[in-house]
Amino acid sequence: MPKIGVEPIRKAALVKATIVEIGQAGGLDVTVSQIARRAGMSPALAHHYFGGKEQMFLAAMRHVMALYAAEVRGALAVAEGPEARLTAIFRASFSPANFRREVVGAWLNFWVLARTVPEARRLLNIYHRRLHSNLLACLRPLVGARAPALADGLGAMIDGVYLRQALRQGAPDGAAAVAMLAAYVAAERARGK
Repeated sequence: MPKIGVEPIRKAALVKATIVEIGQAGGLDVTVSQIARRAGMSPALAHHYFGGKEQMFLAAMRHVMALYAAEVRGALAVAEGPEARLTAIFRASFSPANFRREVVGAWLNFWVLARTVPEARRLLNIYHRRLHSNLLACLRPLVGARAPALADGLGAMIDGVYLRQALRQGAPDGAAAVAMLAAYVAAERARGK
């Protein structure tokens, strides 16, 4: 007889194990067995809960995106004014929880998966639309009609910082990433005056 309440705990353990394994491997060349072993369970149980590696990875990215979204919402709730709200988005994007080696590796592989897997593409599009919308809301009062183009540029820069970090050695430097984005916004605002 199955234990009541164990399934969410096991699924969460598999999601976390998926992120760690993919981050350490640097790619999707991990097996369900490796993920299950890290989570402390059998491969059969992992398959039972998710059906396969692709579904595990999609669940892991939903988890990553949910944590990011919660952090952005929390940061925006206490930020006052468009500049503070923009900085809050940058800080959430490069916080220690979101900008660590395992999560960066997961994002890199997620972009690759989104090229061929419709569900991954759909999730990535949702993320991009939300990021663009949040950036746009902050930028409109600051740069007016140039806000959509600047929001596109900032979104590309955020993705680019993650991509570059995936190819680097060493710990991610979130503070440097935030400073770079803030400097870009300041330069664009000065250029528009």
